[in-house]
Amino acid sequence: MSENEKKGLLDFAYKVLESLFSGERVDIPDSDIFRGAFVTLRKRGALRGCIGYMEGICQIYEMIALLVRDAAFNDYRFPPLVHDEVGDIRIELSMLTPMREIESLDDFTLGEDGLLLSLNGRRAVFLPEVAKETGWDRRTFLEELSKKAGLDKNAYLNPDARFKIFQAEVISDDLM
Repeated sequence: MSENEKKGLLDFAYKVLESLFSGERVDIPDSDIFRGAFVTLRKRGALRGCIGYMEGICQIYEMIALLVRDAAFNDYRFPPLVHDEVGDIRIELSMLTPMREIESLDDFTLGEDGLLLSLNGRRAVFLPEVAKETGWDRRTFLEELSKKAGLDKNAYLNPDARFKIFQAEVISDDLM
C-alpha cells in the first residue's frame, strides 16, 4: 500500500470510531483490496481492544469499519468502549499477508512472522508485533499461544499441532 493509501485507511478508521458515538454516517470508499486485517485499539498505550480476520472477507474499507466497531464493543476481554474514552484511543491497523502452512517451527521467525496454531479443534493467533511488544522469547511466545488456544502451555510441542505463518504491515499514528 502507498503512504497515501495507508494514511487514508487510518483516517477512515478514526472517522468510523467517532461515528460510533456521534451517529454520523461514514461513507465507505470503494477499494479492490481484499486482505486479512486486525484493528487494535490502545488507550494511553494499553491494549483496549483487538479484533481481526485472517483473510479478506470483504473489501478493506468495509472490513476496517466492521473491525473498528467490534474492537470497540465486542472484544470479550474488555467492557464496551464509552464516548469519554474516544479521545484517548489510538488505532493501529495490521494488514496481513496470506497465511502459509509450515512443516516445522524452524520456519517461524519470532518478531517477523505472525503465527496461527491449530490443534484438536482449537485455534489461536498472535500478530508478529506481539513478540516485540511483550519482549517474550520464542518459548514464552509459543507457550502463551498454546494457552490462548485454551490448551496446555506445551501443546505447541504436540506432533498433531499445525502452524501457519504470515506477516503484517502495521499502520499507526507512530509510523505515519
